[in-house]
Amino acid sequence: MPSRSDAQDLRIEAILGDDEDMSFDELVAVFFKHLKANLQLPCEVTGIEDFRWEEPYVLGCWDQNEYKQLKKTQPSFEDRYELLEIRPEGWSEWMMFHGEDIVARVRRMFDGKEFLLGLAELKAKGKKTPNFHLIDDYGVWFVNSR
Repeated sequence: MPSRSDAQDLRIEAILGDDEDMSFDELVAVFFKHLKANLQLPCEVTGIEDFRWEEPYVLGCWDQNEYKQLKKTQPSFEDRYELLEIRPEGWSEWMMFHGEDIVARVRRMFDGKEFLLGLAELKAKGKKTPNFHLIDDYGVWFVNSR
């Protein structure tokens, strides 16, 4: 699991406030509202780690030529995307935590193909940008709170 820094803990606490009496879904909704108000879209994102469908290929268990072909039509964590929109709910076969995670509508930069991915599975480019911290704070909180 990703670790939190003190600064990150303070940013997350400032967003969620007193979260003792709130459900996980309510907290995701609070984070969504904050992200919707503060993310500067579009922005460039990529996957944090291999997406669920890619794992057997990345581990070398499955055929690499097949993986190369599938990456032409399916999203890969290695691809660069433009984050176009976030949605509070939705479903996609590509999302690891569908029904729980914030939905990210992205456009793959090399071919323009659009996908719905889980925001917690993405990271913004440029570690010193506000978007990087916003998405990273959400992802770290999400993974550690599930």
